[in-house]
Amino acid sequence: MGVTSIRLQPEIESPLEELAVKLDRSKNYIINQAIKEYLERQSVEDSRWSDTLEALSSIKDGSSVPESEVNAWLESWGSGEELSPPVK
Repeated sequence: MGVTSIRLQPEIESPLEELAVKLDRSKNYIINQAIKEYLERQSVEDSRWSDTLEALSSIKDGSSVPESEVNAWLESWGSGEELSPPVK
């Protein structure tokens, strides 16, 4: 396990200390959890951004499904004659 030193601003240090006492956890534990959650969120954001770029590229290349076909498919949900998903 690596060791990293950080300097906390007073407006972070005080609430962190209070939370550590309240949760009966160390500040180290809380900081590690916060960083872990941040990295997980960042990974999701990176994935979403990649998906967005891929979607924009498919629109630019003209390989998207027309809105009318998507709407017809969605409107068929729950009916006795549900349509297959539209494909391009």
